[in-house]
Amino acid sequence: MKVGLAYDVGGRGDQSFNDSAAAGLDKAKAAGVEITGELEASNGETDTNKEDRLRQLGDKGATVIIAVGFAYATPLSAVAPDYPKVHFAIIDDSQLCDGTIKGDFSNVACLTFSEQEGSYLVGVAAALKSKTGKVGFIGGVNTPLLQKFQAGFEAGVKATKADAKVESKYITEPPDFGGFNAPDKGETIAKGMYSGGADIIYAAAGGSGAGVFKAAKAAGTLGIGVDSDQYNVPALADVKDVIMTSMVKNVDVAVYADIVAAVNGKPLTGQKVYDLKTGGISYSTSGGFVTDIEPQLKEAEAKIVSGEIKVPTTPGS
Repeated sequence: MKVGLAYDVGGRGDQSFNDSAAAGLDKAKAAGVEITGELEASNGETDTNKEDRLRQLGDKGATVIIAVGFAYATPLSAVAPDYPKVHFAIIDDSQLCDGTIKGDFSNVACLTFSEQEGSYLVGVAAALKSKTGKVGFIGGVNTPLLQKFQAGFEAGVKATKADAKVESKYITEPPDFGGFNAPDKGETIAKGMYSGGADIIYAAAGGSGAGVFKAAKAAGTLGIGVDSDQYNVPALADVKDVIMTSMVKNVDVAVYADIVAAVNGKPLTGQKVYDLKTGGISYSTSGGFVTDIEPQLKEAEAKIVSGEIKVPTTPGS
């Protein structure tokens, strides 16, 4: 079994989404799985670039290829049929598995997450911890996927404190996906929010979150991380004291599970959803910032898992 992985913008070292995928790959490598290649995306590239990247991995002999990010959906739809003996998986998109993109993609698994559920919980935390009653959300790129983060966060805030205010902004609009790797722009937007009265900002923006945390530290306020437990990311050690919690999305678990299934001769197919109930989504407690409000967070989590709380996936719904 030989595994290849194609990263999203920011690649290994983004301290967030891609690094979580890399952790799953590293675990497989430590277990003896051969890695044939790790290829990175760059800002401003086309679907053709992404398609070429996937084909490079296939031509190098990879028998399992994992595409990290929804932007690979269309490129993968062109590549997968040409490599019928290769098992493909795509993180954060279901279009090849739910029939949205037509074709025979029986060799593809779609690994998706209920990001809105974890975002709801950090929204509860933000509402309980805010002293000004105003919090912010900064998304990397304005896409349906990132709107799930926004919707969950806003719902969690409002359910906890109906009179709280949430200011939401995105760094870039499609087709510009550079918002996931633009910490300077994230810092600028965050500075505006903090100066406008927000005292906690949820940064669902990949590598751009580093800029939000920098702004939080300068303002003497707090930020919320995403995807990994960013309090414990070595590259963010100088701002860890302002990272109140993180919405943890266990991409590493999904990547490793996909590889193990393929190694065992039973590759995953169709859509697999990782949520609070399955342990695919959680929130971090590092630093002790939310220790005093954990009873409220656990109560909200239990209600989401039981179905008592239905978390929206689109803002304003």
